[in-house]
Amino acid sequence: MKELDIKGKLAKKASSFIARMSSDGKRSALREIARLLEEKYETILNANSKDLAEAEKNNISGPLTDRLRLDIGRISSMAGGIRQIALLDDPVGEVLNMKRRPNGLLIGQVRVPIGVIGIIYEARPNVTADASGLCLMAGNAVLLRGGREAINSNIAIVGIINEALSASGVPAGAVQLVENTDRESALGMMKLNRYLDLLIPRGGGGLIRTVVENSTVPVVETGVGNCHAYVDRSADPVMAANIIINAKTQRPGVCNAIETLLVHRSIAGSFLPEICERLHRHKVEIRGDETVTGLVSSAVQATEEDWYTEYLDLKLAVRVVDSTDQAIEHINTYGSGHSETIITESYTNSQKFLAEVDSAAVYVNASTRFTDGFEFGFGAEIGISTQKLHARGPMGLRELTSTKYVIYGQGQVR
Repeated sequence: MKELDIKGKLAKKASSFIARMSSDGKRSALREIARLLEEKYETILNANSKDLAEAEKNNISGPLTDRLRLDIGRISSMAGGIRQIALLDDPVGEVLNMKRRPNGLLIGQVRVPIGVIGIIYEARPNVTADASGLCLMAGNAVLLRGGREAINSNIAIVGIINEALSASGVPAGAVQLVENTDRESALGMMKLNRYLDLLIPRGGGGLIRTVVENSTVPVVETGVGNCHAYVDRSADPVMAANIIINAKTQRPGVCNAIETLLVHRSIAGSFLPEICERLHRHKVEIRGDETVTGLVSSAVQATEEDWYTEYLDLKLAVRVVDSTDQAIEHINTYGSGHSETIITESYTNSQKFLAEVDSAAVYVNASTRFTDGFEFGFGAEIGISTQKLHARGPMGLRELTSTKYVIYGQGQVR
């Protein structure tokens, strides 16, 4: 595809310049991006209104429309995230270790940029700003390919970013948007080995599976969030209820919202009717096992598929378990390896949960909604990795770098 080839070449060329930029130079460019995003908020909102009108015409679901929608507060948050990135330590050039070998060679390892990073994502225009800021601070060029639902918003945001970069002396190609949103452009990026060093999909399970199965570019798998909350027999019921309501209803369309609630059998009779009534007031549909449907009249029978499902909606699968071991087994069987929480007053059970749950982020007595680059102090995130190689959990600056060995000698030969 001609657009990919042209933009890939530009990105490769720009990546050499960005890799050599000083920390102060990158910080200055990021601050200018943040300033212009806030100054030109009307341009972004006008573009976003076109995307929202198209979403309404196409009957896109409420949670997905929420991801798409921008307002002054969200634009301010985008700018704030970029400013926070600019305040972080620059990982490029960090010396990880330096050791002298018996033969006198001094061998060290340093952080270096990855190069050109491609990102394929869906209807979340804030990703456009977050990804651009993180990639730039880590010394990388970035090629963005968002979904058609957010194309007008993305064009406006990338235009403003490039205006800021041009004023900061950064060459064209550092941040680019693939404006063709056909399926062929996504498939083309998956084969763009000549220019891309890493490809990151950010979106629903279907998108991520497609990229993982079809890409010849190395991929970091991110995003699918079948997250769990387990209420232990010793849990404070008030704390448990507050965490569950927050983790399910604050923003149900995001990957760190819980999709399954597990409750210890010894407290199910008292806890489940009350929490399900509160969830019902938030319009949450309960899909439960036989015990749950027997205790909660509004609950419908869950299927095996429900335990695997990332709803991204006001739906919650609920199961009663006999022990912490059974809760852990359920999570490790059905979960996506994203984020899980236990609500408990038992130190023993909390430590068991932390040690044995095989997920990227595991909590004790806190909402899974905190699995987020900004909340973790990264400024923003490129995505939340659910794989185990290279990066796991929210991906910040360090996860957008690689390493190389540097070796100092004094004439040694082998």
